[in-house]
Amino acid sequence: MNGFDDSVLTLLVVLPFAAALALILWPGEGEQLRPMKWFSSGVALATTALVVWILLRFDYTDGAQYQFISKTDWLEQLGIGFDLGVDGIAVAMLALTAIAFPAAILIGWNVDARSKDYLILLNLLVGGVYGTFVSLDLFFLFFFYEIAVLPMYLLISFWGSSTSFPRFTRSKEYSAMKLVLFLVGGSVLIWVSIIAMFVEADLNTFNLVDLQRVGFDESFQKWVFPLLMVGFGLLGGLWPLHTWSPDGHVSAPTSVSMLHAGVLMKLGAFGIIRVGIQTMPEGAEAWAPLLLGMGAVNVIYGSIAAMSQTDLKYVIGYSSVSHMGYVFLGLATLHTLGVTGAVLQMFSHGIMTALMFTLAGAIYQTSHTRDIGILSGLAKVMPVGAFFFAIAGFASLGLPGFSGFVAELLVFLGLFQTYPWVGALAVIGAGITAVYMLRLLAKVYFGETARRWESLPDLKLNETLVAGTLALILLVVGLAPFFLIDVIREGVRHIPVVTG
Repeated sequence: MNGFDDSVLTLLVVLPFAAALALILWPGEGEQLRPMKWFSSGVALATTALVVWILLRFDYTDGAQYQFISKTDWLEQLGIGFDLGVDGIAVAMLALTAIAFPAAILIGWNVDARSKDYLILLNLLVGGVYGTFVSLDLFFLFFFYEIAVLPMYLLISFWGSSTSFPRFTRSKEYSAMKLVLFLVGGSVLIWVSIIAMFVEADLNTFNLVDLQRVGFDESFQKWVFPLLMVGFGLLGGLWPLHTWSPDGHVSAPTSVSMLHAGVLMKLGAFGIIRVGIQTMPEGAEAWAPLLLGMGAVNVIYGSIAAMSQTDLKYVIGYSSVSHMGYVFLGLATLHTLGVTGAVLQMFSHGIMTALMFTLAGAIYQTSHTRDIGILSGLAKVMPVGAFFFAIAGFASLGLPGFSGFVAELLVFLGLFQTYPWVGALAVIGAGITAVYMLRLLAKVYFGETARRWESLPDLKLNETLVAGTLALILLVVGLAPFFLIDVIREGVRHIPVVTG
């Protein structure tokens, strides 16, 4: 590796924060709005270029080991250092973020109210996401995790939208506060666990690699792992603490929904792997049955809840809860096939939901409604949108040829190797997903077009570009998943408790 390789992860983390600072100092808004949007788009593409560099330089024959390692002492007295590195699992998540970030910025061009502040918060959020995925120091991993979560309150409460039901209105402020309270509660559990590991290890270090080598006492692992599982699982939408997620999805503006479902929820599952399973393998083995049961409820309950919704974004929101259930099921197998499928599902679900929220946002922006009961026949006036929504729907229900099929297949294989009866439940969940997704597609896009929708415009240029890119990725990964599977599997195989 050359000198640039030693600093590429630092640049990747720092760049979004530097962009946020530059936007803060950028004078005025008004006539400067368009240059700001171009600047933010350029920064997003620059981070994507850095991730492409990492993908090209990554040693795929050694994906189990951390690469591009960078170490900088920060607070030596407490053993805290700005330590960065990636393995095969983190590389897959970097690739997901590198796709979702520019897509969200491009869709964010539709935001006109206080766009400068909006772009600042998006950059802060993504900077936190990148930092979490590459941190090898638990203190900074937690620090970036919090930075990724907290901007959501402002993004939803100011730029979001409220939802009216027959008997009450769920305000955007309510959804934003609910999201923050749930996730801060989870963060408390994570921080308590981190401090407990620091004290128990007695090494005066927060370095994750060093802590993973400690071999904590089994009894210690058994009481710390559930704290990590629930703390991180909250952000992943783990049942029964998932209720903040659909509300947050629905109230958030489109580009924030894309990042929320596409990337932020993956931080929770990533934390369970990186901090939970890799550091507390015996605790993970002891609590895997509980995670398995909760994940199974995620799948079935999320599917049934999605089927009963009348708001388009609520359908997608509960669908996300259901699909994250497959991630938890895959992790709970502690089997190479299952865990590899879980990570691939994180990638696939991130792309798929980003595409769905792009299209739902396009409908809402032009029709000013998300009520499935009155939306019908939109394929006649929005053929491009209908085409891309069909692709997203087919990926969601696990149609062969799309990335969702490959990911769910690996999870199913892992389940049938370890817990066959749960594998049967997961297959039933996939069947329910097919029912509500096909019903949604038929109701919203096909059938007779109501007169009130005959003048609706199709996707804008930026929406078409984003939707086309995301749809293409779903197809490419579905038809040729071998590269992604190989790199993820290399990252999974070195986790001691994972078998098969």
